[in-house]
Amino acid sequence: MDRVYNFSPGPSQLPLPVLEKAQKDLLTYGNTGMSVMEMSHRSKMYTDIYDQAVADLKDLMAIPEDYEVVFLQGGATQQFSAIPLNLMVNGKADYIDSGNFAHLAAEEGKRYGEVHVVASSREDNYTYVPDVKGLALTEGADYLHITQNNTIYGTRFVELPESAAPLVCDASSMILSEVMDVSKYGVIYAGAQKNIGPSGLCVLIVRKDLAGHAMDICPKLLNWQVQIDKGSMYNTPNTWGIYVAGLTFQWLKEQGGVAAMEKINIEKAALLYDFLDNSKLFKPTAQAKYRSRMNVTFVTGDAEKDAAFVKAAAAQGLVNLKGHRTVGGMRASIYNAMSVEGVRKLVAFMKDFEAQNA
Repeated sequence: MDRVYNFSPGPSQLPLPVLEKAQKDLLTYGNTGMSVMEMSHRSKMYTDIYDQAVADLKDLMAIPEDYEVVFLQGGATQQFSAIPLNLMVNGKADYIDSGNFAHLAAEEGKRYGEVHVVASSREDNYTYVPDVKGLALTEGADYLHITQNNTIYGTRFVELPESAAPLVCDASSMILSEVMDVSKYGVIYAGAQKNIGPSGLCVLIVRKDLAGHAMDICPKLLNWQVQIDKGSMYNTPNTWGIYVAGLTFQWLKEQGGVAAMEKINIEKAALLYDFLDNSKLFKPTAQAKYRSRMNVTFVTGDAEKDAAFVKAAAAQGLVNLKGHRTVGGMRASIYNAMSVEGVRKLVAFMKDFEAQNA
């Protein structure tokens, strides 16, 4: 069958050229006589792939020289534990609770030290990101943690908080979709399955001076300095995931880089939000100021109509539009690999559905 327009929040669709290149290389990569999945992770044929992926990510994000890049396993969620284990030198940290994953990160942090939730929108079902101005930050906090884009509730930070402590950012659902000034962050981490590659892989970007301070109880696999020293290869890494991530980085460079993708993503989000703001049937759930460019959440106000819409959309090749259970309704995740054409087709279908059901 033909490929569908996949609006899944993750694992999400990958760029077609990336899939085609991976398919071409599946049995034999170049002149190696073997698949990437069969290579020794310590062989030159594979370390060349790894080194190129790291170099391309550094180039795409203009990562300064005083930062390290490693590819880890366990997705972003494993870093909820690794962050306090590596950074809680003074035993306390600040968190902004702006969504489900931000909340889970803070709850995990409490296992290892004193966590202060300095702002939260939890009581309002995360329809906005808390104001970052005038935060009562903790003196001597080891870091301030944010989740820059809220996948489930469809919100994003429109400005970064100012903090004397290093800023730690879960960028899973927005990394490489917009320009990030890496120098403003102490740590950036991201699960790969939204804008980078297959699930199970996590990208970690850490300022060099923040590594090497892990707690004694920190497992070796979660110790950032160990992973840096071993080049992500203390144990066998996710070789195939890193290879596909590398293909995605190359594809992004061919598109003109992150700045070019940001313009396209702004266009895609505007197409969808412009329709929603004028719709007689569909309503966006996130407050306008904080709307995500990556995850667009909306409802009809009628659970039966929501379900009918999701089913009818899937029949037209517009799939994975069902919203998260805590929000209901629908969610269209429009990551880098989603084309403008795909968003236009979704809007056209929504107009037809509205005409028949409003």
